[in-house]
Amino acid sequence: MKGEKDVNHSSEVFSVIDCDVHNQFRSNKDLVPYLEEPWKGFVQKFGMPGGGLPYASPIGNKRKDADPPSGLPVGSDPGYVVEHLVEPFHMEYALLCSDAVIGVSGFADPDYAAAVCRAYNDYMIAEWLSVSPKFKGYLCIGTQDPEQAAREIDRVGPHPDIVGVVVIGGARAPYGQRFYHPIYEACSRQGLPFVIHPGAEGAGIFNPPTAAGYVTNYLQWHTCLPQTYMAHLVSFVCEGVFEKFPELKVVFCEGGVNWLPPLLWRMDKNFKALRVSAPWLKRMPSEYVRDHCFMTTQPIEEPDDPKHLLAMFEMFDAENMLLFSSDYPHWDFDDPTKILQRLSPEMKRKIYCDNAKKLFKLA
Repeated sequence: MKGEKDVNHSSEVFSVIDCDVHNQFRSNKDLVPYLEEPWKGFVQKFGMPGGGLPYASPIGNKRKDADPPSGLPVGSDPGYVVEHLVEPFHMEYALLCSDAVIGVSGFADPDYAAAVCRAYNDYMIAEWLSVSPKFKGYLCIGTQDPEQAAREIDRVGPHPDIVGVVVIGGARAPYGQRFYHPIYEACSRQGLPFVIHPGAEGAGIFNPPTAAGYVTNYLQWHTCLPQTYMAHLVSFVCEGVFEKFPELKVVFCEGGVNWLPPLLWRMDKNFKALRVSAPWLKRMPSEYVRDHCFMTTQPIEEPDDPKHLLAMFEMFDAENMLLFSSDYPHWDFDDPTKILQRLSPEMKRKIYCDNAKKLFKLA
């Protein structure tokens, strides 16, 4: 993995903005100095409780070659992330998303979730964003109490190295519903995209991870993740979120890609006959998606025949809607020098760098 990497087969080396890099904790007490009481004492004594996901990966969750020489846990040494990921792959920026924290939205206590998110956001700014100018961060919020979440967005959002607001895919209701609208109002106020990341579907107070209920193993859970994203996306559009918040952008991170075209076709077809259900929509549903929604490349569904992938990309304006992500340091890490080899240089440049630079307002 180390050494100079050319993200193109030509002599040109593409810059990369990685939109999904997972910074991990050294220990489950890293947040203690940043927590308020009574949560500080609780975490100091017992550590941070897990999110309760009922599935375990049979191959683990981390890359075996990402262990830092310092002996710290994988992904917890910011200097080594720069050395192991950012520098070898010519990354302009690595956008940090802590999957260890966003699952707190699955806890029943909204005040605990909000306290953990506040502590994490302060911790990330102090101990990660200060290490390298190439690190930018997504601030975390709990979705149990949208008013409290909006205050956190307003508190941390103005920081120059904060570029988005991240939540978990698991939810008690689809994200387009009015309950969540204070969050989108705050995102719009701060000019921050709303990022959805998987990881706790079926855990805690969340709904089951599939429309049919609970599956029996991690393979099925991981394969069915797009179901959650489909529900959220349809909800955003049909509930009129993008009419109410015309500046809002939503990133569907790490949920697959090629399920999108048939979903758009179905939504447009149904809307023609059922538009009375959503009288606030002034355009076809697919138009809102193309103007407001983005998806990350990892995990990309690459068929055996590369022509099929290019055909799918043409069906949903992938050139302008996709953002590169590696999912470092997880087991399904995507090497930017290995994926999407058949794309044109111009399309690659947009997906690997330009789309993210524009969306996240990166210099």
